[in-house]
Amino acid sequence: MGAGVIGVTTAYCLLKDGHEVTVVERNESAAEETSATNAGLIAPGHSYAWASPKAPAMLLKSLWRDDQALRFKPRLDPRLWRWSLSFLRQCTAERARVNTLRKHRLCRYSQAAFNAMVAETGVAYDGEDRGLLYLYRNARDFDQSVAKMAILSGGGQDLRAVDRDEMARIDPALAPVKEKLAGAIHCPTDGSGDARLFTLGLAAVCAEKGAAFRYGTAITGIEADGDTVTGVLTDRGRETADHYVMALGCASPLLARRLGVRLPIYPIKGYSVTLPVEAGHSPPAIGGVDEGNLVAYARMGERLRITATAEFAGYDLSHKPADFRHMLAAARDLFPEGGDYARPDYRACLRPMTPEGAPIFGLGAQRNLFYNAGHGHMGWTMACGAARITADLVAGREPETPLDGMTLR
Repeated sequence: MGAGVIGVTTAYCLLKDGHEVTVVERNESAAEETSATNAGLIAPGHSYAWASPKAPAMLLKSLWRDDQALRFKPRLDPRLWRWSLSFLRQCTAERARVNTLRKHRLCRYSQAAFNAMVAETGVAYDGEDRGLLYLYRNARDFDQSVAKMAILSGGGQDLRAVDRDEMARIDPALAPVKEKLAGAIHCPTDGSGDARLFTLGLAAVCAEKGAAFRYGTAITGIEADGDTVTGVLTDRGRETADHYVMALGCASPLLARRLGVRLPIYPIKGYSVTLPVEAGHSPPAIGGVDEGNLVAYARMGERLRITATAEFAGYDLSHKPADFRHMLAAARDLFPEGGDYARPDYRACLRPMTPEGAPIFGLGAQRNLFYNAGHGHMGWTMACGAARITADLVAGREPETPLDGMTLR
């Protein structure tokens, strides 16, 4: 269920295991929602938990300021308040450390799985694998980040602090503005690419291997007899199988609730703008994050993707040009000629977040329904590893990486 990057990578791994696979998707092609709009960063080196000691103050300030990276938009939705309280309970230094290490372990495992999948299939994705830069605009934030990076370095991540001169050598596009920055963290093993392009290419590979894709097919219900799912109801008929995988992103908790399963997943809205890159422009050579504004950027062929904001606002995908003003100003400050700012393609997406930031795998109340949902802002990074884990669980194998804190049972 679902043909985003999570669903399609899972289909590929299940096909490799010898299963007959059918993928049901409400859109007319794969990767039409969050997978088409994300930051494009493949970033184990930035797998810090969003729930941190700094988060509550940012959410509070967002009630009267629109320049906060985390924003809370109050609404009459009990799920929003319940999820937000769970998120706040994770905002301690110790919980942030534990959640970060869990995310990081999964992200590193998934990056290796991604590299293997690309080598096996040859799928193109406008990839860039020369690392990422995490930029800091003042010395205090830079020093704090250098201290914090010990969490990921202790988990085996290759990270190094660089001064503004070394930063500009790594990415010459930053040379004209290097005096605005205090320094950067360079992760040479991180990368970037277009998740939508990758997912479409992988879906084509899956189809060649025999997978059936039911595009334009909306799931309307799910049937169960005791602890067994017996069918998925769609607007084009009933689909049956021996095993089912729910990879519906933010729609997963809505469908699971019909089975009496409460998934602690809630949509966190993000904003994305894509600019054309043409002759005469000076885009960044590699992707990164402006940490002072929490604005991510990535070159995707002849496009520059800029993303920002985590808005607690329910299932609302609406947006207006003013929503992008702060992130575009930050990007333009760093890359004034990075792309054609007069032709922005504005989008919004919903990230399926758990309070801890790690996804949910495996079984719930039914013995043949497997969950692969809740990857949040790291879905592109986590996808291939999550797919391998799900295929292992369906086969009854022990996954290669621990799943503590990532299961319902």
